[in-house]
Amino acid sequence: MIVEMSQTADADEARALQETLAARFGAVHTVWSATGRLVVCHSAGDDAEPGEVAGLAGVRRVVTSPGPYHLAARALRPAGSRVRVHGVEFGGPGFVVLAGPCAVESTDQLARSAEAVAGAGAALLRGGAYKPRTSPYAFQGLGVEGLRMLGRQRAVSGLGVVSEATQPEEVAKVAEHVDMVQIGTRNMQNYALLKEAGRCGRPVLLKRGFAATAEEWLCAAEYIMSEGNPDVVLCERGIRGYGRETRFTLDLAIVPVVKRLSHLPVVVDPSHATGVPELVVPMTLAAAAAGADGVIVDVHADPSAALCDGGQALLPDDFKALMGDLERVLVACGRELERP
Repeated sequence: MIVEMSQTADADEARALQETLAARFGAVHTVWSATGRLVVCHSAGDDAEPGEVAGLAGVRRVVTSPGPYHLAARALRPAGSRVRVHGVEFGGPGFVVLAGPCAVESTDQLARSAEAVAGAGAALLRGGAYKPRTSPYAFQGLGVEGLRMLGRQRAVSGLGVVSEATQPEEVAKVAEHVDMVQIGTRNMQNYALLKEAGRCGRPVLLKRGFAATAEEWLCAAEYIMSEGNPDVVLCERGIRGYGRETRFTLDLAIVPVVKRLSHLPVVVDPSHATGVPELVVPMTLAAAAAGADGVIVDVHADPSAALCDGGQALLPDDFKALMGDLERVLVACGRELERP
């Protein structure tokens, strides 16, 4: 249950209400939102009626939510949430394309990729400065220098930038240089990292763990939101399967499922899900048709020389062709590309 306090409630009313709720429910959690103060009430075996709480002094409205996540539940914002990143909006009528290399490797490599994705009409530039890899011997990213390169490309291209934080102590540094902080699939349940992301003052792109249920994914989002950050965008990037034809199994059905459960925008990563450039195009178009709010696509000027996941990256010309196909699908769906 979420209790939204009246904006006219004074400090004494707010304190008295929180004390009453704490006595009734046990532990309660207070979060500031754009509309005011929200109090999350959760206890095992809760049998309180919303009307019982709605009548308390200082209460504007009471929202009941179905599961262990409350702030992320669709019931809180039935019309859906919109998340703005560097002038681009997720969750509105537009479709957002984030594109760029999986990892920042050099000034020249990033510049060529940024020029390609900006010229083709992408809304945001992505690139990893910190890379959690399966093998400890694989390229792990350039760290702070990679973040600085992204900042320079923002100034050149005009695109907002997105990059990943992998540890709590990295979050503040990443947030200093980027417009949106990414939490990768391997860290979806790194709760210390999620809490830090919730306090970073930047929108957060939260990738689904490759063995996570929808409830686990939304509870991970709840960790971020419970720290006062409502600007979370979910990203489906494929789940573990048993075939070898694709890198993972792209679960497009989860897009409408999660949109029914949650008000948060949802984007899709067809590059990491399929691992095959030839499949990125049809899965991008399918994501748009399935109602996703955007996609994140790997683009590299020279995939054969890439230090990270080059095998799944599109060449600039192929990405440009994809953007043309995507516009036609969006028009058929009554939508359009979100432009920076």
